[in-house]
Amino acid sequence: MAVRSSALILIEFQREWLGEDGKIRHLMQDREQFESAIEGAIHALGVARQHGMPVVHCGLRFQKGYPELGQGLYGLRAVIPRVGTFPADGKGSQFVEPFIPKNNEFVVQGRIGGSGFAGSNLDAYLRNQRIDTVYLAGFALHVCVESTLRHGHDLGYNVVVLEDACAAFTPDQRKHVLEDVIHHYGGRITVDKFVSHIEGEKASA
Repeated sequence: MAVRSSALILIEFQREWLGEDGKIRHLMQDREQFESAIEGAIHALGVARQHGMPVVHCGLRFQKGYPELGQGLYGLRAVIPRVGTFPADGKGSQFVEPFIPKNNEFVVQGRIGGSGFAGSNLDAYLRNQRIDTVYLAGFALHVCVESTLRHGHDLGYNVVVLEDACAAFTPDQRKHVLEDVIHHYGGRITVDKFVSHIEGEKASA
């Protein structure tokens, strides 16, 4: 692993998912999977920060009235305005500890879709920083993480899912993504393997 040409992308470590008052926290039916993913992401983030791997915070933030989404009839474009999640001026879009961005970490702007690349400056940032490999952690595995995986692959990136730093709503959804989807678009590894790759690369430098 080349640490400087890789990045850890944290998808939606925001209050809507992680806060007790989050509007979509209840969707995580498999609480054990959810809590385990949070712990895995904390570990991955700590090691990435320690060893100087670029960290990217990829959240959602919408202006009042959700004009970015238009009059969507289906999917997230319909659900997000109806439920009122991730308002730019509200608590739901806030990042929470220990996932609050540091001054030297990149915060994605302009995202309007399931993929972290949709409408955002993520691709421009990665290319300008000469990053070719991205590691994904976050929520939900079968929605926005999967969308980012597919989109990143099609843009030419090496995309790797940190399988125990992501959570789907149910065990079956998780199993489907891990076993039936990921291998078409990228790779998957555990957080422990991610850590060993970073520490091994640093030791041999």
